[in-house]
Amino acid sequence: MAYADQKMSSSRVIAIIIVALLHAVLGYAFVTGLAFNVVKKVAADMDVFDVEEPPPPEEEPPPPPPKQDVPPPPVVTPPPIVRTNTPPPPQIQQVNRPPPPSPPQVEKPAPPPPPPPKPGIAKKAVQRSGSISDDDYPSAAQRAGDAGSTTVNYTIGADGKVSTCEIRKSSGSGSLDDQTCKLIRSRFRFKPAEDATGNKLSESRTQTVTWRLPKD
Repeated sequence: MAYADQKMSSSRVIAIIIVALLHAVLGYAFVTGLAFNVVKKVAADMDVFDVEEPPPPEEEPPPPPPKQDVPPPPVVTPPPIVRTNTPPPPQIQQVNRPPPPSPPQVEKPAPPPPPPPKPGIAKKAVQRSGSISDDDYPSAAQRAGDAGSTTVNYTIGADGKVSTCEIRKSSGSGSLDDQTCKLIRSRFRFKPAEDATGNKLSESRTQTVTWRLPKD
């Protein structure tokens, strides 16, 4: 056996012996109660401490979007200014004109002379015949119970007869009004009116006829 092998063997033997002694001491200590103190002391020496985890790395902000090249706006060339020769506005001169001449005054023709007045009636017409009585009461008006007064205007001609008859105020019954004018024209006769020289003239008169229902 070589010298190196002998030296290694003796070292191994010594290590084994030391380990055996340590085991013997520990076993004794456990048996005698020294092990508890040793364990307590070892535990006291081993202080518990919190292990702080390192903070997570901060997230880096996302990179900005790439800048897009925006084409510049087209250059607009303004249209050229066209200058025109604008004549100045005409100047209005105020001319004081004389007022227009007034229209010639036309003389109005003189009105025609009024017709000559009719010769005055010297003598009025005189009634010769004709009258209206209750016997002339219209049967239709009598059956309807109509009554009242009818006022008429009538004209006596130059021949003494009644030429026209008009209702001036109605009695309220058409049959009584018509009967009044009918009887005056057919029955009444006059001596016509005369002027101062004896000429026959027409004359107008107003007369009221009152119609009363006949008593039974």
